[in-house]
Amino acid sequence: MTVERPWGTPDGADHPQEKQRGPVVLRRSRLGEPTTTDQRLLDSRGPSDWVHTDPWRVLRIQAEFVEGFGALAEVPRAVTVFGSARTPREHPEYATGVRLGAALAGTGCAVITGGGPGAMEAVNRGASEAGGLSIGLGIELPFEQGLNPWVDLGVNFRYFFVRKTMFIKYAQAFVCLPGGFGTMDELFESLTLVQTKKVTKFPVVLFGRDYWQGLYDWIRDTMRGSGKIGDKDLALLHLTDDVDDAVGIVQEAYEAWEATH
Repeated sequence: MTVERPWGTPDGADHPQEKQRGPVVLRRSRLGEPTTTDQRLLDSRGPSDWVHTDPWRVLRIQAEFVEGFGALAEVPRAVTVFGSARTPREHPEYATGVRLGAALAGTGCAVITGGGPGAMEAVNRGASEAGGLSIGLGIELPFEQGLNPWVDLGVNFRYFFVRKTMFIKYAQAFVCLPGGFGTMDELFESLTLVQTKKVTKFPVVLFGRDYWQGLYDWIRDTMRGSGKIGDKDLALLHLTDDVDDAVGIVQEAYEAWEATH
């Protein structure tokens, strides 16, 4: 009898609960570690002897950068897509993610996601099934499993800030599907880096008007209205419900970038 894994891939056996710790997979009795690497780095409580281990942590951080750069150095032009890990497969947003991933792959773009379930899985699935390069950048979390099965090239990280660098360094555009705190964090970090010209002017697409319209209105009316941002800053955001429109925005921006390089 074939049994479905939690990820939905048949392999004839139940897929055990697992946890990613950087490149390491932990299952069964090894799941007991209650904290993550990020938490142990940032937590200042407890004995002070942890201070003396920080130089060694720097080497681990350096190794993560080297591993990420090495794995992604030859990736073709790519689009990073953010979105919720909690989007159910039966939800219309999941189907939209699959269509978006396939459409981006159809233009020759690789897609980069956080490699998890939900909207991330949908985009990876669409890209992989369409014959494109599907990339997942995972993170050690206490409550999520490893990379989804539609990731063709995957890298697992211990530290959020290393992973975020990879999201941005290897992308020519950012698309945000509906998501929670993590998606908001990634959205505003991307906007800040584009606004301050730390990265070349990439488009940032908010996909799903019903979900994003309230935030967009607040940014336009309150942030811009009070002078905290300007018209050029607001123009960095593109709000759409249409897959073809989102892909067109990405394509136009890339062609404009290519013309100047």
